Amino acid sequence: MATLKLISLGCSKNTVDSEVVLAHVLPAQWTLLPTDSAKHPDVLLINTCGFIGDAKQESIDMILRACMLKSKRRIQKLYVMGCLAQRYGQELAAEIPEVDAWFGVREPEKVIAAIVGEDVAAAEGFNPERRTLTTPAHYAYLKISEGCDRQCAFCAIPLIRGKHVSRPMESLLKEAEDLARQGVKELILVAQDVTYYGLDIYGKQRIADLVRALARIEGLRWIRLQYLYPHSFPEDLLDLMRTEPKLCAYIDIPLQHIATSVLHDMQRATDREKTTALLHKLKAALPDAVFRTTLIVGFPTETEAAFAELKAFVTEFRFDRLGVFTYSEEEGTPAAALPDAVPAEEKERRADEIMRLQETISLSLNEARVGKVFEVVIDREEGDYYIGRTRYDSPEVDDEVLVLREEGKLQIGGFYQVRITEAEVHDLYGQVEKAC
Repeated sequence: MATLKLISLGCSKNTVDSEVVLAHVLPAQWTLLPTDSAKHPDVLLINTCGFIGDAKQESIDMILRACMLKSKRRIQKLYVMGCLAQRYGQELAAEIPEVDAWFGVREPEKVIAAIVGEDVAAAEGFNPERRTLTTPAHYAYLKISEGCDRQCAFCAIPLIRGKHVSRPMESLLKEAEDLARQGVKELILVAQDVTYYGLDIYGKQRIADLVRALARIEGLRWIRLQYLYPHSFPEDLLDLMRTEPKLCAYIDIPLQHIATSVLHDMQRATDREKTTALLHKLKAALPDAVFRTTLIVGFPTETEAAFAELKAFVTEFRFDRLGVFTYSEEEGTPAAALPDAVPAEEKERRADEIMRLQETISLSLNEARVGKVFEVVIDREEGDYYIGRTRYDSPEVDDEVLVLREEGKLQIGGFYQVRITEAEVHDLYGQVEKAC
């Protein structure tokens, strides 16, 4: 059997795209090699990220390493897909001729045909609802839309992935039912902005209707939403978060900044007053919810005063989870026309300062969880521990719960009541009280 190795970089939306390709390649007598396998594949497929400078550099470095393998005849074919290929494919094809073909973000059928052959691909047909999961079997991402209609000044996603296109609800429900039959218990809805879902095809935001229908699927235990844009937050979604037990009280709301002047220059369609009013409304309605956000420091118009305002806001609000990006110029975006007034060293200093503040907050919040019991799903075994998560944590980006393996055999994908015994900045330690 021919062999394929897939390297999927970037976000969870890329993960879904990769899984759709795999679902159509593997049945055509292909074997998937693990990414850490010492064996060299017949075809190496790299799904790239083109979101920010560091992500683009990671993708380029991975492609160049693959080109070295190809030059040594350790792989026969090298294909590149995804955001980087979408945005820079023509230029990269001229610079890196060792790559056999470049494919944009909306060309999965062409990727499949290149790997298995056009005749085989045509005979098999293409179904975007088919997935071969690369995540642990008990959780999966569900991409509910593609692209974005927002016009944030710093963001190249609309240039790369185009305008917002919602998937029909019937298609999403069918895919979710298939995933549940395969054993998926946690469904993580992903999009550039999940709150925008439905506007283009139904004329109104229908994310609450979608979640309500998903919650009726037998076998699903947790439903998680990533990412909730702070502008035009749907009221019916907040009502559903209060009443639907399967919907995790997990508010993933990328704010980017808090200073009104910076938000205006970022074209975020909101200001400090509206943002803080929404956050306090969400906290009052969902007192047990956790809040996750991302921030950008070093935006061209971020003054020392605006940065000080951001620090004070982080200290005051006490986010449960927080990540920081340093601003990187993306050609073609409105912000690229602004003079980059903040030196690179200063951007890094500001990011480090925010993260030091957040680490103190995170440790304090985690220490408050010691002695309490949480429902935990076990994701994997690692060394002496089982590694799990509470319903307040998303895979790969949030805190984890560590349980000593010597306590007894636990099931991967199993749910347990765990009492927290110790806390660190990003990890909790616990003891299992019972399965649930």
